[in-house]
Amino acid sequence: MPIAPIKLKIVQTGEPVLRERAKPLTLEQLQSSEVQNLIDLMRETMRDAPGVGLAAPQIGAGLQLAVIEDRADLLEKMDPEQLARQDRHPLPFHVIVNPKITLMGEPIEFFEGCLSVRGFMAVVPRAQRVRVECWNERGEPQVIEAAGWYARILQHEIDHLDGTLYLDRMYTRSFMTEDYYRHAYSR
Repeated sequence: MPIAPIKLKIVQTGEPVLRERAKPLTLEQLQSSEVQNLIDLMRETMRDAPGVGLAAPQIGAGLQLAVIEDRADLLEKMDPEQLARQDRHPLPFHVIVNPKITLMGEPIEFFEGCLSVRGFMAVVPRAQRVRVECWNERGEPQVIEAAGWYARILQHEIDHLDGTLYLDRMYTRSFMTEDYYRHAYSR
């Protein structure tokens, strides 16, 4: 009988770790078996949620580390027109460590949710494009230039590493439950 993968608990808004700036990782810390195991657990937790990103503070670890993946099998179930409006495409699993972000382009507004604000959504303006300098899971320097939904995901996850939630950036009058959003905005 196969053993089910271990999943971490995703902390919810109100937990202090979500409002603190996460600590950078050293190369030695990143390459440790503990952090490499944490990355594996974060990937399984994100996929199970399901989500497109998960930052270490969301599982109670105040580290400058996030995992990202926008799976093709989940996007196939979505409205193609909505995907086109969002400029959303599949993203392979990857890790960002100690990111530095540069925002580019005019803000674009879309509804956003968060695994740490379970059950709610709101319109959030985000830069159309970003440039992120970071390490990957092996500590190799990376430069990511992203646009569209990928840029939004990066901004959202990097906000978590700075102690910011989408609640801080949203248009407050657009805040609603996911159920109401599906009822009011789905075709």
